[in-house]
Amino acid sequence: MATIPTVTLNDGTDFPELGLGTYNLRGQEGVDAVVAAVGAGYRLLDTAVNYENEREIGEAVRHAPVDRDQLLVTSKIPGRHHGYDEAIDSIRGSLGLLGLDRIDLQLIHWPNPSVGRYVDTWRGMIAARDEGLVTSIGVSNFTEAMLDELIDATGVTPAVNQVELHPYFPQTALRAFHAERGIRTESWSPLARRSELLTEQLVQELAAVYDVTPTQLVLRWHVELGSTPIPKSADPDRQRENADVFGFSLAADHVAALSGLERGRLWDGDPNTHEEM
Repeated sequence: MATIPTVTLNDGTDFPELGLGTYNLRGQEGVDAVVAAVGAGYRLLDTAVNYENEREIGEAVRHAPVDRDQLLVTSKIPGRHHGYDEAIDSIRGSLGLLGLDRIDLQLIHWPNPSVGRYVDTWRGMIAARDEGLVTSIGVSNFTEAMLDELIDATGVTPAVNQVELHPYFPQTALRAFHAERGIRTESWSPLARRSELLTEQLVQELAAVYDVTPTQLVLRWHVELGSTPIPKSADPDRQRENADVFGFSLAADHVAALSGLERGRLWDGDPNTHEEM
């Protein structure tokens, strides 16, 4: 079983340096996959209202081979639930589906700027945190300007911003902004799914240098950047491989070389224009 280190968020919460993405993990197979991941050492479980699997994640938590308090469950408020009261109701709905008494990390899934209610949503999340419904609060897919808007309006800095991040899109400026404000970066699609990243000549060559798989090399790159990747896998062997990235480190020039693969976003995910309800 892997031991995944933690970092401390700006609210004092211990946060794993690698977690499990659960998009499309549904039904009993989804439950079994998450239970297997916990057995392999994962402690951070990432779900969302729009993943439609909160019930399965809660079931997995109840059948996991570790105590509930050792797990950090994340969920996300969808665009259709933006607003102060709507956010609180959304959190209560997630708790009902999860069957848990708290959500460890609650995020706004997308800012949806045309709706213009993410500040009200953030205020609702602050109230939910103060009520004890959630422990930590953060966002997903927010830009620097949007983050500053939340902070200026409420005085509360998000603990996490979960964003598209991989060697094709290393988000250098945003990560620097996060570091200045004490926001933890979290990487969705850390392996640039449905792309040729893992077969890039540079990735193959560096994986051989470190005697690791291309997947392990890229996940270690995230760790070196100070971002928490959340790779998704239902396969126990792959889960163990993904978590086994804390026994080696990358030279700074190799980190820079991987970042040099930058080509931009791989999907239509510009937070200023992309919206999800």
